[in-house]
Amino acid sequence: MAEFSQKRGKHRDEDPLSSAVDFLLANARLVLGVGGAAVLGIATLAVKRLIDRATSPPDTEDGKAEQKCIEESWQELSLLKASPRRPKPRRDDLSQPRPPSAQAPRAPEPDLSGEPAAVPGSRHPSPPPPLCLTLQERLLAYYQSHVVVSEADVALATRLAGDIAQELQSYLRGRFPELPFGDLAPSSPLHDGLEAVAADRTCLLVPLVLEPGLWTFIPGEDTIANDPHYWVIRRTELEYFPRGSSPWDRFLVGGYLSSSTLLEVLRKALVGSVNWPAIGSMMDCLIRPGVASDELLLDVQHEQLELSIALFPAAAGEARSLLARPREGLLENLWQQDFYQAEASKLRELDGADSGARRVCLQLLRGVCKHHPSLKRLGVSHLAQVILHLSEAETAWAQDALAERFQQAIAELVGYLEEGALPCYFNRHVNLFSGLQEWEIDDMGFALYRAVTAPELLLA
Repeated sequence: MAEFSQKRGKHRDEDPLSSAVDFLLANARLVLGVGGAAVLGIATLAVKRLIDRATSPPDTEDGKAEQKCIEESWQELSLLKASPRRPKPRRDDLSQPRPPSAQAPRAPEPDLSGEPAAVPGSRHPSPPPPLCLTLQERLLAYYQSHVVVSEADVALATRLAGDIAQELQSYLRGRFPELPFGDLAPSSPLHDGLEAVAADRTCLLVPLVLEPGLWTFIPGEDTIANDPHYWVIRRTELEYFPRGSSPWDRFLVGGYLSSSTLLEVLRKALVGSVNWPAIGSMMDCLIRPGVASDELLLDVQHEQLELSIALFPAAAGEARSLLARPREGLLENLWQQDFYQAEASKLRELDGADSGARRVCLQLLRGVCKHHPSLKRLGVSHLAQVILHLSEAETAWAQDALAERFQQAIAELVGYLEEGALPCYFNRHVNLFSGLQEWEIDDMGFALYRAVTAPELLLA
């Protein structure tokens, strides 16, 4: 180091330019400040080294020393540039509160538990504590998040169905004044507080007022169809009241009131004669008749929901309700017995007697079936019948027993699917699975088989 200083003094004495540069550097601090003087000094020093190298003989040790000095100088310059200069705060700023983002981060509190802390960015972070819910808690959470329909949607769908029912009733009485239709009545879970997932479907019954003494209801097992689920309506007293005496005689086929003929007449009228655009504009919605559907269907599109309304001509008598549903083959002219009103009434009666949760269980089952593609074929009547059968064996239906009853209902349903038959609660001879294909029953049984031991799989 001493030798390097002596050589630097020797070059300074021999070169007058060095004296001028030293004088300039000595006074630059007063003019430019510390930072500016450092920059000017490093730049000037680099120029000096080039001049000295050109005018002096090569010296290996001097070159290395000078190179080291230049590198140290550039390092000092980089440190000066890297350190940010904080502007001095004004007096106005000192009185303002500091924003949360500008506050200095708080030091983490020490962990006194003695457990090793999780390393940030670790490939194996500590997992969150497991959330263990009972089946009862899962069912209640699923009921609130996936099953319950908002009261606003139920009220809107009910209002739309009621307004359309009034318009249809006025139209039918004006279009067919000779046919004694009764008052159109809703018949669906939407109107009984049993709707699940969405208020997207309802049914309207179109009652036929038949003359007493001219019509007889004959069960299906006494006919060629041999199906107790279906009935025929036979015209009687023809010797005293010949054909044409009743306005419904125009729908006779072979002496029986034909459901398919009546459906065809009503379909043509609803599709071609009703001014649905005008009716929909009064209700702030769009109404279209279902042309491609076998049922008498109306598709209602409102800005808040979409609703399908199915129309079923109904013949009531002897404490039973028979509906005209589209069928083929031997069942074409028959009338299907409807058990929905009896099912809804019986469930309401049982729950009212013991404050049970049968209706809630039914809604849960409907929600699960609606969300599962293979279980959508199970209607509200199938599920209600399963619960009614289960109510005969189990009497405890309190809210806290919902999970156990739900699991039992799944097991009962799987058992009925294995047998391929679901007997009706009100008539044991009626098989409610008779309208399903064998592959459909197998598909549903396979989807529910694992849920017998793990019902939470249906709640995913």
